[in-house]
Amino acid sequence: MNADSSQNQSKMATRVRNFLIAIAAITLSVAIFLGLQTQAPATSLTQMAEESVPLEVALSNGKPTLVEFYANWCTSCQAMAADLGELKQAYAEPLNFVMLNVDNTKWLPEMTRYRVDGIPHFVFLDNQGETVAQTIGEQPKSVMAANLDALIAGLPLPHAQTTGVASSVSPTRSPLQASQVEPRSHGTPIE
Repeated sequence: MNADSSQNQSKMATRVRNFLIAIAAITLSVAIFLGLQTQAPATSLTQMAEESVPLEVALSNGKPTLVEFYANWCTSCQAMAADLGELKQAYAEPLNFVMLNVDNTKWLPEMTRYRVDGIPHFVFLDNQGETVAQTIGEQPKSVMAANLDALIAGLPLPHAQTTGVASSVSPTRSPLQASQVEPRSHGTPIE
């Protein structure tokens, strides 16, 4: 009977172990599922754009300005959204933050003027609306903060003309051509 008892205990231990593994797997799966559901960016580009200063106001209110050319589909723009949201809160008083969506043909003249061919594309304007510097692509928060500090102080930007990871953009379409484009095609004309 000792052999049968030992064998029964071994089967019971195996069942308990398998049950615990199943419970752990279910718990882990639920945790991963819930984690993925809540990983939406804390700062949405659309929301930031809606809250940004209109370009016309920024060019006339006597404050230095940071203009960001962006698109909602741009992964580099999305990657910087949280840092830019924090910088916007920290620098809201002395600085204008303007966001221009490259998918909106309204901004085609500005895209041409500032030679936007990659996004995010940042244009630093002094308090008179004149271009001080431009940067393209993802920038570390510390680099952006140093540039903003210098812009506000009227000093040369320490990290001017830098380039990081960017999404390419082709601003060569005329407004008439752009109206013949499907909204989700990101600039590919309908044929």
